[in-house]
Amino acid sequence: MSQGASPSIRKVKPPPEYPPEEGHYLRGNDYSPAAVVILLHTFYDKIPDYLEKLASVAIESGSALAGMLQTENVGIEKIVCNVVANPNIRYLIVCGVESVGHQPGQALASLVRNGVDERRDIIGAEGPTPYLYNIALESIERFRKQITLVHLIEENQAMIATDPQQLREAIRCSYQESPTDFMSFKLYDPGAYPEPSICSKLTWRIEKPWTLTTEREAEALKSIQDSAQKRAAISDEKLCVNEFLAIPTIELSMSRTAQQPFLGNFGLSPQRGNLESSKKDGERTL
Repeated sequence: MSQGASPSIRKVKPPPEYPPEEGHYLRGNDYSPAAVVILLHTFYDKIPDYLEKLASVAIESGSALAGMLQTENVGIEKIVCNVVANPNIRYLIVCGVESVGHQPGQALASLVRNGVDERRDIIGAEGPTPYLYNIALESIERFRKQITLVHLIEENQAMIATDPQQLREAIRCSYQESPTDFMSFKLYDPGAYPEPSICSKLTWRIEKPWTLTTEREAEALKSIQDSAQKRAAISDEKLCVNEFLAIPTIELSMSRTAQQPFLGNFGLSPQRGNLESSKKDGERTL
């Protein structure tokens, strides 16, 4: 039973492994209906004080978890893992500063609304690498059913939502027994999601999703590699023929400089009848 919750609101005790994934977050009331995601537009070692303050305000106001989200792939995967491990979490409140590069807030909203396609791409996400390769589809679908997204940045129609009082009010309303108006939402505590927790960690099948190529890019890269290997094989074959077959001694009227465009760094020696390096380059005789 939650701390101070009404007996009519169902609560469950999270498993001992909760939260399964580590990250840059704080843990608060395990029986809270809300978790807070703070969008991060910079590096973790340069988090501004006003974003750190949002995390503290969230926990002080009764949030279950409050942490930073920097990327549209592994960061979202960790959020999914930690949320579905606690059925009491029914709201995901998004605040902070959206990154114009990764756009993790837009990707998170697209995941909740649209899900993923057969390639695990978040449908409708606008960031460069919105792939969720390291979590089960079961966890993704459960996440989408379990939570309601309260996206303060979208509500503000801006790229930023850093008002501590606005965050406090969102969390307060999520605790209410009766629907309570908050911006465009009616928030209240519906109780724990009526299915057992899914407590699992990332598989780390793909550690760096941003390094993967599309099918078209992979095919083009393979074609280039195949062509390069064929050219290398032909060059090796010609080199072997020139080295091991007898080449007649002839007098050449062309200068060594004139031959180089055809033979690269090597020229035919009129005296020896085999390949040798250009003396001008100071390379050894083969």
